[in-house]
Amino acid sequence: MDQEYERRLLRQINHQNLPKEARLTKSVSATCSPVSVKSGDRFIPTRAGSNWSINFHYANENCRSPNQNHKAKDASSDSSKDAVTYAALLRNELLGAGRETALDPHTDDRHHPVLSQDTHSLFRYTVHKKRVPFNSDNEISPYSLSPLSNKRKPARKISKIPFKVLDAPELQDDFYLNLVDWSAGNLLSVGLGACVYLWSACTSQVTRLCDLSVDGDSVTSVCWNERGSLVAVGTHKGFVQIWDAAGGRKITSLEGHSARVGALAWNGEQLSSGSRDRVILQRDIRTVPSASAERRLQGHRQEVCGLKWSPDHQHLASGGNDNKLLVWNSSSLLPVQQYSDHLAAVKAIAWSPHQHGLLASGGGTADRCLRFWNTLTGQALQSTDTGSQVCNLAWSKHANELVSTHGYSQNQILVWKYPSLTQVAKLTGHSYRVLYLAVSPDGEAIVTGAGDETLRFWNVFSKTRCTKESKSVLNLFTRIR
Repeated sequence: MDQEYERRLLRQINHQNLPKEARLTKSVSATCSPVSVKSGDRFIPTRAGSNWSINFHYANENCRSPNQNHKAKDASSDSSKDAVTYAALLRNELLGAGRETALDPHTDDRHHPVLSQDTHSLFRYTVHKKRVPFNSDNEISPYSLSPLSNKRKPARKISKIPFKVLDAPELQDDFYLNLVDWSAGNLLSVGLGACVYLWSACTSQVTRLCDLSVDGDSVTSVCWNERGSLVAVGTHKGFVQIWDAAGGRKITSLEGHSARVGALAWNGEQLSSGSRDRVILQRDIRTVPSASAERRLQGHRQEVCGLKWSPDHQHLASGGNDNKLLVWNSSSLLPVQQYSDHLAAVKAIAWSPHQHGLLASGGGTADRCLRFWNTLTGQALQSTDTGSQVCNLAWSKHANELVSTHGYSQNQILVWKYPSLTQVAKLTGHSYRVLYLAVSPDGEAIVTGAGDETLRFWNVFSKTRCTKESKSVLNLFTRIR
């Protein structure tokens, strides 16, 4: 009787443990030993509904041998303190966790508001509603991996006094000219009347490069090539001369314009020139000058007063007295984009070195606006009314900031943050329109020129400057002759 009861009990247990397919069989032998049937796992995981911490745990567990699992249990107690310490330091560094959270060894990551897992989303996280600094006095946290990161950065202060002033006699007060440029070799070129002078920012030495009065001509624009070895000089009669700065000799003279050349822009070995004749000429200085070797870009209806190539050398932006801002590519003879939002002449043009395709422009007296354009999509972005004529624009090489110089009626220099367009500084000192602007090769200082016949040097984008420039500040007033 007891044996019969045991057989029935075994059959019932086996029947319950068998999969559905096995239970559908018509007969099961009562006398045979229990059959071990392995049921297959047909679970197909989905990304949205999976708990990945569990899945990874199972995967690692399946790869371990029993001995490894036993060793892991023994080692877990030894490494738990290190893991808690590392997690605390990581929270302190990334999330600003307090001292109590960082040092509590019983803190469980499963209950941490950021490190907690969520079964519905792989990348879900929560944000602290309130972050309390370690110390209101900016004391360095002893639990930070990089102590300096906990220090609050002081607000950057820009000196409102120029660190150097140079007299520049005969510097013309003409909005449509570009008479100042700073080379990669730290040489400043300035067009004064019929002459071009070179001033060394390191030695303060002044050299006269050329004198066009012999030909009855005058300088209307200057522009260095990217390497700082050649300087292009545009003239009132429509010529473009290429000069070797180190040798002090003229290499070539390019014809083609019928009026003054007020804008120049290098693109590698190619030189673009804009003129009062409304034409932009692009020529390769390595080839023999000829009409067949030049590209004539005709799109402006009045004088071309601004030219700038993009940092990737693919697009040329041009501004004119017709209030138009045009964008050209390197192959087409027609503009690929045209912007007509400005209400006055567009001389101030600057491509952002930080954001591909971002172009800034400024309008003249009747416009007074800074405008930003996405040339990749052709869309207009931010704009702001500066309150006065915009003469020049230049981006910082190191930060997302730019400087603008202005004419009527305030003659000021403004430093802006982008994209918020908040003013970082306002500099004054020129008594005439600030028509000329150039940035030092290290991107820290700028030089501005005005009709008051002075050049003023400002530390705008950094507090420090090179040792040689610091020494030259002692001789504050130097006259260019």
